[in-house]
Amino acid sequence: MTIHTTRYPAPMGNITAAAQDDALIGLWFDGQKYFPSGTDAWTSTPDYPVLAQLRVWLDGYLQGENRAFPGKLSPQGSEFRQEVWRILLRIPYGQTTTYGAIARELAAAHGKQRMSAQAIGGAVGHNPISLIIPCHRVLGASGALTGYAGGVDKKKALLELEGSLP
Repeated sequence: MTIHTTRYPAPMGNITAAAQDDALIGLWFDGQKYFPSGTDAWTSTPDYPVLAQLRVWLDGYLQGENRAFPGKLSPQGSEFRQEVWRILLRIPYGQTTTYGAIARELAAAHGKQRMSAQAIGGAVGHNPISLIIPCHRVLGASGALTGYAGGVDKKKALLELEGSLP
């Protein structure tokens, strides 16, 4: 299976995107923690339809537009991570939540007393489609800008762009 890729020059750092089977499978700041290996085997295809949609979306997002990504997303991960990423997709533009709030939501959904905020942090940190699956909107319990795989400086810039910096 071919993995199509493109690079995007963003003000806070270059971004690499990957797509497969007409779906976006990855969006990372270059050099971030958990950046995938083996990217040299990917095929540079900037005109691949979902990657072209992504460039248009990124242009708007970085100008402060709040709109849903129109393409298909296909992040790869365990069922637990998928659950956490679905919760992230519900965090509205310009708003934030905490790792603890996500842990409480998942614990309640599974009929448990509690769930580890650290486990949530691990799933959030391994989000393969940053920005669109908005892991930058998750803060520490005290509102601290912690735990962003792309770097806290990028998290701060994204929250400033969205008008939600605590």
